Formats: sequence, C-alpha cells, structure tokens
Amino acid sequence: MSQEPIIGIDLGTTNSEVAYVTDQGPEVLKLHDEGIVPSFVALDGNGRVIVGQEARNQQMVNPRSTVSSIKRKMGTTEKVRLGKEHYTPQEISAFILKALKKRAETVLKQPVGKAVITVPAYFTDAQRYATREAGEMAGLEVVRIVNEPTAAALAYDARQEQSQRVLVYDLGGGTFDVSIVTIESGVVEVMASTGNNHLGGDDFDDKIVEVLLKHLETEHRLKAGDDAVLKARLKRAAEKAKIQLSDYAYAMIEEDHVGRVRGVPVHLKYELSRSEFEDLVREDIMGTMEAVSRALRDAAVLPGAIDKILMVGGSTRIPMVSDLLEEKLGQRPHLEIDPDLCVALGAGIQAAIETGREVGSVLVDVTPYTFGTSALDSTTGTPYLYVPLIHRNSKLPVTKSRPFYTVQDNQEAVNIEVLQGENPDSRNNILIGEFYFKGLSEVPSGNEILMTFSLDVNGLLKVHAVEKETGKEIRGVVENAMRSFDDEKIDDSKQRIDELWGEEEGEEEDEESSGEEAEDVGASLDETVSKARSMMKEASEEDQEDIIDLIEKIEDARKRSDEKSVEQLREELEDLLYYLE
Repeated sequence: MSQEPIIGIDLGTTNSEVAYVTDQGPEVLKLHDEGIVPSFVALDGNGRVIVGQEARNQQMVNPRSTVSSIKRKMGTTEKVRLGKEHYTPQEISAFILKALKKRAETVLKQPVGKAVITVPAYFTDAQRYATREAGEMAGLEVVRIVNEPTAAALAYDARQEQSQRVLVYDLGGGTFDVSIVTIESGVVEVMASTGNNHLGGDDFDDKIVEVLLKHLETEHRLKAGDDAVLKARLKRAAEKAKIQLSDYAYAMIEEDHVGRVRGVPVHLKYELSRSEFEDLVREDIMGTMEAVSRALRDAAVLPGAIDKILMVGGSTRIPMVSDLLEEKLGQRPHLEIDPDLCVALGAGIQAAIETGREVGSVLVDVTPYTFGTSALDSTTGTPYLYVPLIHRNSKLPVTKSRPFYTVQDNQEAVNIEVLQGENPDSRNNILIGEFYFKGLSEVPSGNEILMTFSLDVNGLLKVHAVEKETGKEIRGVVENAMRSFDDEKIDDSKQRIDELWGEEEGEEEDEESSGEEAEDVGASLDETVSKARSMMKEASEEDQEDIIDLIEKIEDARKRSDEKSVEQLREELEDLLYYLE
C-alpha cells in the first residue's frame, strides 16, 4: 500500500496553489495546464459555490456575490456576505482549500487528507489557528503551518549544505513581508520578519482604478458612483495593465461601453506608462524598503552579509522593486523560480519532508547572462552607458521592454547594439548583434523609441524597436545569444562606436518588417474583441462568462506571441458571437 500523500498549499490573498513532490521533483499541480487558482469564492445563478477562475470571472458581472482577498480578514471575527448568508473568513478560505484538495485528488488519482499550509511569517497565533481551522473545514489534517519565507527558501535551496543568510522579499496581491533567514543543511530559520498585511498588488490596482475614474470624469463627465460592475471591470483592466508594465513601457487600457452620458455611450481608452505607474506606487514601494532596513536591524545583519535575495509574490515583478533592492543591497535579486509559485513549491517540499522523502532541487531554465544595449547617459553625458533589459538569472522565456530617446534634432536613424555582460561601461561588454533603424521622423530630440528584447529557452534573442509616435518598426534576431565567450573574444569585442544613438553610416542590417499583414490581423482581432465586449450586457450570465474567459485567453496568447492559439481562440469567440446574434 502506498504512503498517504501530503500536499503543500500556498493559500494566498490573490492566488493559491497546491504542490506535490513526484518522482520528477516538486511541481505545482495543474488542471487544463493551469496551476494558479485565483482566491475567489462566489455563488453562481443556481446558488452553487464556485471557486477560482470561474468565480473571478463572475465578479465582472456580479461583484456582490463574489468574495476575494479573504486572507486579509483571517484571525478576525468579521464575517463577509455571500448571497443571503454571512460566512467567517475560515469558511471562505475552506472553500478555496477544498477546491485545491479536489484538484490534488484529481491529478494524483487518490484521496488526499493531509496538507502543509503556508502563512506569512508575521501572522499572529490567531491567524495561524484560523488557517488550521480552515483546513479542517475543508477536510484536511494540517500537519504543519510553515512560514512563507521558509517555504520560498526551501524552493530555492532544498539541498543547500553551505550556511547562507537570505533576505526573502514577499510582495503579493494583498500582503507584504520581508524576512531574514539562515539556511544550513536543509534547515531554514527565520531570524527577523516584518511586514504589512494590507499592502500588495490589489492596492496598486486600486491606484490605477482611481486614475481611470478621474479620467472618465474629466474627459467624459462620467461618474462611477456606486456602479460596482464598472469598478470591477476597471479593476480587472488595471490588473492587466500593471502586469503588462512589468515587461513593457506602456499599457493601453481599453474598455467599451463603460457608461452613458446624455444617452451617448462612453468608451474608455487610456495609455498608462510605466513611469506614471511607478509614481503612483512609489510611496508604497519605498515603505517596503524601510521595512527591509528594519528587518536587517532586527536580525543584526549588515546588507553586505546577505548572500542572496529571494523574490516572492507576483508584485515583485515590478521592475522598480528589483532596482531599488539592488541599489540598497548591492546585488540583483533572484527571480529564476516563478515568484507566484515558489512558496507553493516550498510547501510541497516540506510536505515531502514530513513523509520522510528525500527531495531534490527545483530545476528551471534561466539565462546565465544579462542582455542590454548602449546609450548616452543624459545626466553625465557619458556615451557608453550600458542599459540592461534582460537580467541574468531571469526565468525563460522572458520579454522585457523600455523606452529610449534620440539625442539630436531631426535624427533620422539610430544604431542599436545588442550587448551581453554586466559591466556598466558598454565597451567592456560583448557585442552580439547590431541593427540600424533608419527613416525616423524629423522631429526635435527626445523622439521615443520603444526597445523590446525577447529571449527563449533555445538562446534565440529577438529584438524589436518601434518609433512610438508613428509605429514604424524594425525586427531582428540574434541566434545563440547565450553561448559562452572566452577572454580573447571579450577583448576582441571591446571596439565600440561612440554611442547608441548616432547617425554614422556603417554596415547596415536593416530589419524593417513588412508587418502589414500582421497589423491587419491584429486590427481584425481587436475589432472582434471590441464587438464581444459591446455585446456582453445583452448576453446571459453564462455567455458573459464565456466571453470574458475567451478574451482573457486571447490576451494571454497574444502576450506569449502564440499566433496559433490566438487564431483558434478568435474563431471560438466569433462562433459564440454569431450564435448570440
């Protein structure tokens, strides 16, 4: 008879996951290729409890019958309303845990009755006890409550023998904490921890929503008032924009039919820049840096004594977070394990340890090199500034984007160097590709060029540059971007032009794309999505859910540049719209 399984659960504010150690190592258990279960609980039209993505979709059309972020209320006596009844935070959490338990039983094909559940390190005894109660309500024996930073450290260093001091920075959907831990011979000990159980991605989304509401009132004289459905739509749109800004410099927020003014339909279109978003959240992020200093003081550890920075929680993908931590601690944080999943993986490892199993390390594909380009430092005038776009140890595949600006009036061309290395002086890094972008608009200096690097697991680096004002673009490819270089080749590579943004004629590699066909396809797809959104109000709740689900899948596939999936999903959406018409 096989040993009774013990699963590991990350019960998160925004998302939850369940993990288990198989013969191939620790893994997050998936259904339909989805590992993340949104921490949403709702009632459908028949009064049936639904959990996860289905419940999250329903919030768009019936927010008053949907509960989210219940983790913030754990350990309190406050009840929340779901339909006609009121439930304790433990009961709502139990619905989520029950869904995770069912998922594990489906994937593992056997009953599951025991679990390890993670909690923030600063959780009080009342909050920990409430978590145990929620597990029991879900039919799970909670064999152990594990601190989230402990679980994250296990995921990164399950078999670490050498003693290390690690800073775990955990910024999730609704909570923040920072912990200093020591790892030695597989034992993880928390030396100090501090945090804020009311700070996270949800709060950042709310700040974007405030901007959108102000824009609607200023530009269209539309006031949201108590329109819960509109606010739910804006919240979803804000979250998508926030996620997009982790990789790109701009996010376009578009929502059709957000209301009516004097009988005329109002549509929302707002371009949010990364810099504007960073201004919105800067005070909150700087507050987390103060917490880092406090944790270091409490642990009596100097910044230079930290061996590694581990990032946990989806909000750690905000580039400003890594930049500030690097500035503060003198090293780049680790993001090679998905920050949304590493706590669950660590919980799965601890669950295996509870059964006496030997656990291997988590294997991921990462880039061992940093890739960037050369630019002129506008503050110092230095022409050899190295600007990283993709940092080493980034999980693959990865796409990163940022804006650059021309330095001369009427500058018609830029020379784009693709560099590999870590040195702040671009001349001391390795030139692996070069592209010439000509035909730019004759405008004053400061013409914005959006640069995007995309690196896949096979070392294929795609370069994409766009003149933002006109949409003119070039595309290029650097093959074998992750090949190693010896000292001789490094020395040979140190022959550089004066600056990235120059007009010197050299050997041109004009990769201008004739992407008119792709643009036509994209425009057609946008029309289909816009039409679907406009038809939602007349559709049934079930059809509304299907429309929302298909639109989300289309956006995800577009982000992955998965053209085949995009086309299949578009056909499904068009078939549904044809049926509704």
